[in-house]
Amino acid sequence: MSFGVLIAGLGLILGLALAEARVSAANERALRGRGAIPASGDLYSLVMVLYPTFVVAMGAEGVWNHMRSSLPKADGPAWFASGALLFIASKGLKYWAIRALGERWTFRVLVLPGAPLVTTGPYRYVAHPNYMAVVGELAGTAMMCGARFTGPVCVVSYGVVMWLRARFEDRVLREQPRK
Repeated sequence: MSFGVLIAGLGLILGLALAEARVSAANERALRGRGAIPASGDLYSLVMVLYPTFVVAMGAEGVWNHMRSSLPKADGPAWFASGALLFIASKGLKYWAIRALGERWTFRVLVLPGAPLVTTGPYRYVAHPNYMAVVGELAGTAMMCGARFTGPVCVVSYGVVMWLRARFEDRVLREQPRK
């Protein structure tokens, strides 16, 4: 993988995250207009800092590895292609989840009183496909960047945060009366 491809890939990853943030913000405004309330104790602030920080950290390791020719590279074509496929598949799962949730998809955990749980799309099969997809995105990013050190640390750390957030969201949604 060339340096230019690495930089372009990181730019695309961060650009997609910014586009998703715009969709999330629009959905949040609409939900709040319909009476949705934020759940107290959400890990939103942590999630919003960690994801871009981890992408940048893995990208920095990739850049560092390109600058140091003496280091063995773990970013050959097979690693990059495998990471790109994992990233694309993860984005596909995420966008399927976003489509199933529609206006109810946001970065924050917002509760729309009385609304039924979404059980269509990937939610028919698993409870938190979006969170699974985000961890897959980070694993794919680590592979594309050749981030052998920061990659595993970032992916495992974010996985733990997503697991905690899924437990929190399950508890909050379980406590809400349904129509």
